[in-house]
Amino acid sequence: DAFTLIEVMVVLAIIGILASLIVPNLTGRADQARIIAAKQDIMSIDQALSLYKLDNASIPTETQNLSSLVIKPENEPIPNNWNPSGYLKKIPFDPWGNNYIYKVLDGGYNYEIISLGADGKVGGEGMNADINSKDF
Repeated sequence: DAFTLIEVMVVLAIIGILASLIVPNLTGRADQARIIAAKQDIMSIDQALSLYKLDNASIPTETQNLSSLVIKPENEPIPNNWNPSGYLKKIPFDPWGNNYIYKVLDGGYNYEIISLGADGKVGGEGMNADINSKDF
């Protein structure tokens, strides 16, 4: 039992119609998922920094950077009550493969965590927009 050319063409037409309905709904979802993942990473890092601050009465300096959440800093100021288990298992890369930027503000009392978005450059719009912990 072989398929006739007409049957094959009908099946291909149906697949084409379904694809034209489904594909537009899927495009852009990957970009949205990356933005959501970056926000979730930033919130996790923010929670780890809050625990670090609770234990040590300060946040890591920019020199100590986010790696202080994984391994105890050896440069000044050395935290007195650093959790031997660490605060994160590892520092994630943003969904585009770049490092998160950690900036200390207000003389060491506050901070922001930034992903530079898809383009890896400051600024931008849409999926290229920076994602900053201060924005949510």
